Amino acid sequence: MKDDANFMAAAVTVAEKARFWSSPNPWVGAVVVAKGQIIGEGATGSFQIDSVHAEISALKVAGELAKGATLYTTLEPCNHQGLTGPCTDEIIKSEIKRVVVGLVDPDERVSGSGIEALRSAGIEVEVGQNSADVEKQLLPYLHHRRTGRPYVVLKLAATLDGRIAAPDGSSNWITGEEARIDVHKLRAESDAICVGAGTVRSDDPMLTVRSVDGPSPRRVVIGEIPEGSQVEPAESWKGPLGDLIQNLGDEGMLQLLVEGGADLAGQMHREGLVDRYVIYVSPSIMGGDDGKPLLSGDGVSTMESIKRGRFADVTQLGEDVRLDLVLS
Repeated sequence: MKDDANFMAAAVTVAEKARFWSSPNPWVGAVVVAKGQIIGEGATGSFQIDSVHAEISALKVAGELAKGATLYTTLEPCNHQGLTGPCTDEIIKSEIKRVVVGLVDPDERVSGSGIEALRSAGIEVEVGQNSADVEKQLLPYLHHRRTGRPYVVLKLAATLDGRIAAPDGSSNWITGEEARIDVHKLRAESDAICVGAGTVRSDDPMLTVRSVDGPSPRRVVIGEIPEGSQVEPAESWKGPLGDLIQNLGDEGMLQLLVEGGADLAGQMHREGLVDRYVIYVSPSIMGGDDGKPLLSGDGVSTMESIKRGRFADVTQLGEDVRLDLVLS
């Protein structure tokens, strides 16, 4: 129904409030609706502070008016004891009449049990409303729960002719301010960030979040960390990249941002470890083949072997363009 689509869209919007702070919990949004009006809304609380779930927050705002109302939630309500009690218990107590769910939670502790509990209590439950929007919003969380590994985002900034640095190694700044702010947003959305030791030596980055109000990710350097580097505190990793990604997944990291140079980017690409390529392209041309390319190392030898995908998003940021590429 049109109303269901609109109210779930409102829940998706509310969920964005939790994007920077809820991990490793999913950033969920919920709204309570009675007589065609939203009477309560809530998003997942900060994992570091209270971890309150979106449904509980929305029901608390609605209070007694929730009786006989409809609850819209982007993800299936939990039915197990974690840092908080089961959301299903509170929903049933509130005497909500109907629950509309965006997606079934793939977490093995939930995975349909929340929906079953609500239906067993006599509550009408509908699943799949605005599911494509919710899937897109919760992609890192869903990927982690389905694979056990973080969603790996490789970020690069390039000229129109595909160069990320000049022959002398300089790269500040290829893109403009709006694109650089967007990179800080990407960092705040990520649980961990990694670069190669070569990038630390040449650029001495901090890799912190400064241009948006969000948390800085855990910092990992591939190789030896030069003494006195601004990236500190950070951890050094010297093993296989695949093992690093698996270890981060085992520790509950939902998204890893790779901000390394061409060498690390090329290695991650060739090993098939990248889930999304985010490339900021500036309206500039270096004009030769001696600048640093997007990816270093050997590529495929024939067009038949080229890796193809799709542009999941194309976003204008000032004079620059952000291209989000997902390979097939």
